[in-house]
Amino acid sequence: MEEELTSVVPCSSIVVESVLRVGTAGALWGFCSAPYDARKKGLTGISQASFVAKSVGKFGFQCGLVAGIFVMTRCGLQRYRKQNDQINTLIAGAVAGAAVAARTRSWTKMIGMACIVSAFSAAADFSRTN
Repeated sequence: MEEELTSVVPCSSIVVESVLRVGTAGALWGFCSAPYDARKKGLTGISQASFVAKSVGKFGFQCGLVAGIFVMTRCGLQRYRKQNDQINTLIAGAVAGAAVAARTRSWTKMIGMACIVSAFSAAADFSRTN
């Protein structure tokens, strides 16, 4: 059923859905973890609320961005190669991982993160399809 939908639905729609879903999960993670981090830093009152709001936005944006990069790359590769296989997931995971680590400007960290995200993406995709 999923293969039928991905051949009919445009990649942009799949990306938007993924960004919204994973971005919301990231925002919820920020909403749950930020108060603890704020207390650890000794923040109270308005400064604590500001820290929590910034954390919610940061986590939501980062998670949504990574999800968007991953899904767009995977969907684009699937359409370009006309195959739905593990190679699409491996490459998309590597691109998303490298994008996450690009802020560090370290090739070692970018390659390491690309390998880690690629491996986890392929493992998740493999467990989902079998």
